[in-house]
Amino acid sequence: MHESSSPAPVSRVQVVWLALALSLGAAVSLGITRFAYALLLPPMREDLGWSYTLAGGMNTINALGYLLGALATPVLLRRLAPGRLLLGGAVLATVFMGLCGFFLDAPSLLLQRLLAGVASALIFIAGGLMAARLGALDAPRSGLLLGLYYGGTGWGISLSALLVPAVLAAAPGPHAWTWAWWALALASAVATLGMVWPVRVLRRRDAAAAAAMAVVSGKTAPPAAPVGPQVFRVGDFGPALAGYAMFGVGYIGYMTFVVALLRAQGAGGGAITWFYALLGLAVVLSSRIWAGLLDRSRGGQALALLNGLLGVATVLPALTGSWPVALASGLLFGGVFLSVVASTTALVRHNLPPAQWAAGISAFTIVFAAGQIVGPTVVGWIADGPGGLARGLVFSAGALWLGALLAWRQRPLRPGGGP
Repeated sequence: MHESSSPAPVSRVQVVWLALALSLGAAVSLGITRFAYALLLPPMREDLGWSYTLAGGMNTINALGYLLGALATPVLLRRLAPGRLLLGGAVLATVFMGLCGFFLDAPSLLLQRLLAGVASALIFIAGGLMAARLGALDAPRSGLLLGLYYGGTGWGISLSALLVPAVLAAAPGPHAWTWAWWALALASAVATLGMVWPVRVLRRRDAAAAAAMAVVSGKTAPPAAPVGPQVFRVGDFGPALAGYAMFGVGYIGYMTFVVALLRAQGAGGGAITWFYALLGLAVVLSSRIWAGLLDRSRGGQALALLNGLLGVATVLPALTGSWPVALASGLLFGGVFLSVVASTTALVRHNLPPAQWAAGISAFTIVFAAGQIVGPTVVGWIADGPGGLARGLVFSAGALWLGALLAWRQRPLRPGGGP
């Protein structure tokens, strides 16, 4: 009788497909809403007469919106199911992306980028929480499933790399980049529809699990062994949070300005399309490359190693204009940077009980967003001075290496709390 109340089992194949469908949230949140802007920055800057500081400010304001969304998400999750927040955020992000095509003045574009940042945080945190819960259905492959979710960003980057140049080449009128915003909004709308299936499946499982718990609530069960502290405490994760903040400072400079740097170094449109598309493909493949590391690392070692590698990838195009070196930089960067994000979710899963996952993921997202606010404007300001964009990327690499040193000090938490 009780068995009928239990949630239906999910096959290992279906779990992978659910993770891939959820990864459309990461594709919209970061791959399209944020990183497609790097492809639009050069034509918008040329058309509208922007400085590098203002161009970087567009991603700074987007990161500010992301921070506001990250602060609001824990409150919203007390009232809304993660799936509803995921889909609601995706719809809003789609609308705000489309609105960017209707404005030419900087204040209006800044407002749209701010609002898109808020929506992208709702998507990314809610989707990350659902991916972490999905990992609990197949614990031996939880690192892979998290990587598949975060690797969805790569699908968004690769799609943007193919879509934006094609639209810019075919669009009529003097402001061709406006059509690219509308095309990206359409792609986001299609991805939003693709997320409906995993949201429905996981909602049914949650409802069935709640019913099963209600049936057996009167029975005494042996207490589970504690995973770590029963309440999330910032101090317990201080080194990792500091290292992740520096990741936010460092990586966003590369993702905002690397296309502009390659153009300044003489790369053509076709080469840049290949560069960005391959970077996105490397993001997708990274879920497989680093899955074992994420499963094994219960402290800050994974975050430290990945930050260090990302610093190497960031500094390479600043040291030389060689195209093979630039391509290697993009492949290494794509193969690492979203795994840094996945490493923090894995850290939370390894050291906190499920009830505290939302608080832990939100805290890491907040410091990540705070770092992103600093990065683009500082790099843009440096780029407007002597040394240009190359010197700005050297700053980004230094921030990433500092983040690696900080994260290395993070230790696993003991049952009951404390490193």
